[in-house]
Amino acid sequence: MNWFTGILVYVIVWWLVLFTVLPWGHRNQVDPEPGTPESAPEKPRIWLKFLITTLIASLLWVIIWQVIEHDPFDFRAFIQRR
Repeated sequence: MNWFTGILVYVIVWWLVLFTVLPWGHRNQVDPEPGTPESAPEKPRIWLKFLITTLIASLLWVIIWQVIEHDPFDFRAFIQRR
């Protein structure tokens, strides 16, 4: 994996993780202000969710990099055995 592919994989993993982290701790507004929907979060805590997303995406990226670089699963041999 070269540096460009590594960055591209990280960005894709980061966005996927962000969409799974966004609903965590979501609470609807009890008394919404005029012009905001009732489903808008009371306290979005977006920076905390960005931090959690970055940590999880970094861990997943390291796992993906290890699998690509060290090839612990020989898929070609598995397919040829069938």
